[in-house]
Amino acid sequence: MMLIPTHHFRDIERKPEYLQPEKCVPPPYPGPVGTMWFIRDGCGIACAIVTWFLVLYAEFVVLFVMLIPSRDYVYSIINGIVFNLLAFLALASHCRAMLTDPGAVPKGNATKEFIESLQLKPGQVVYKCPKCCSIKPDRAHHCSVCKRCIRKMDHHCPWVNNCVGENNQKYFVLFTMYIALISLHALIMVGFHFLHCFEEDWTTYGLNREEMAEAGISLHEKMQPLNVSSTECSSFSPPTTVILLILLCFEGLLFLIFTSVMFGTQVHSICTDETGIEQLKKEERRWAKKTKWMNMKAVFGHPFSLGWASPFATPDQGKADPYQYVV
Repeated sequence: MMLIPTHHFRDIERKPEYLQPEKCVPPPYPGPVGTMWFIRDGCGIACAIVTWFLVLYAEFVVLFVMLIPSRDYVYSIINGIVFNLLAFLALASHCRAMLTDPGAVPKGNATKEFIESLQLKPGQVVYKCPKCCSIKPDRAHHCSVCKRCIRKMDHHCPWVNNCVGENNQKYFVLFTMYIALISLHALIMVGFHFLHCFEEDWTTYGLNREEMAEAGISLHEKMQPLNVSSTECSSFSPPTTVILLILLCFEGLLFLIFTSVMFGTQVHSICTDETGIEQLKKEERRWAKKTKWMNMKAVFGHPFSLGWASPFATPDQGKADPYQYVV
């Protein structure tokens, strides 16, 4: 418990009887332990579906437009394994970020029985959220979309249809990192593909009859690039291939910039141990200051290992008391 100024801008109640516990009724049917966390928000669900669609579109273009038609099997196999591994980790991180409880405070716990169990001493201060009728731990904020108070809430992200909080920040950071990596990888492959095809097959496709006659190329030979067996560029026609690659290039550039910025802000937030909401509201720091390395381990787990980069490794953050209320 920590000392705070009495003029702090939150719903502060000094005595249990002033919390109006009779108005707070817990949910009649609490979910069983281990129930999957999922936010039923139309906008968030749509954004999550769009995210998966864009990743699968990139998969389609990379595999069926660039890699499979190529005769350079080593190039195709190496890039195919790397891209698919990064895409798999990105989607796995997205699922973990979306389906993991971000640190929700039990709803409706501001009851008379619970307040009495806290055994408040004279002068102690607790926070009550008037929206979800919960007793707030320190650094918790209410999310209007999740309709819950979230511990160490950074922001609500519609792309993962969830809040980014104490329990799922690692997965959100990994999601932004892997999306940035596959975007960069796709852009590099598109660049090489354009250079190769413009120099080889597509220059032949664009010749007129006079130019073909001068080059000694027949109409049948001109149409050969449309055949998968005779080209390394694509199983589609050059115009279709160009359109698919331009769309992928636009998508990759857009998401590379967006996710790189998000990744940088999240790492900065972790290192400074200050959430996005706390930075935005310029809240007074009321918690102990730790080193950047300790803050990183608090989010990604103890000790440093390859598990930091895995969305399947749950960070070992220690069992913190979910009811850390302030004095």
